[in-house]
Amino acid sequence: MTLHKILKYVSIVIGVIGLILLGRILAEDGDAIEASADLQTSLLNPFMYVAYLVLAIVVALVLIFVVQGLFKGNIKNTLIAVGTFLAVIVIAYLVTDGSQMTLKDGDILSASAAHWISAGLVTFYILAGIAILAMVISGVKKLMK
Repeated sequence: MTLHKILKYVSIVIGVIGLILLGRILAEDGDAIEASADLQTSLLNPFMYVAYLVLAIVVALVLIFVVQGLFKGNIKNTLIAVGTFLAVIVIAYLVTDGSQMTLKDGDILSASAAHWISAGLVTFYILAGIAILAMVISGVKKLMK
């Protein structure tokens, strides 16, 4: 059997299991589920395990095909892209600062955690800006033709 057929059958089995578990959840009263920890455990935990299984399968397949693609394709371009991404993260980390702060619930957020959160936000802003700029440039080039 080819990989496509195997994955098709696995996805059908997981889908049917998910539908059965969803049906069990929908058959129960919502208020009863909220009130009973035992009911939550018996109904929601299996559904969550199926979701974890699907996530694990997807991550494993992505890793397999990425590594396979690296060996088949141009590793130089991949390393340049990864290096550029790491450079954006380093730049974002260097331009931000962090200070210890108290959260609304009274917990304390360390300066290091605040610094990484700020760096993550700046990284997102930089990458979003690059994506928007690429779309604008692509649109202008299409209009020129």
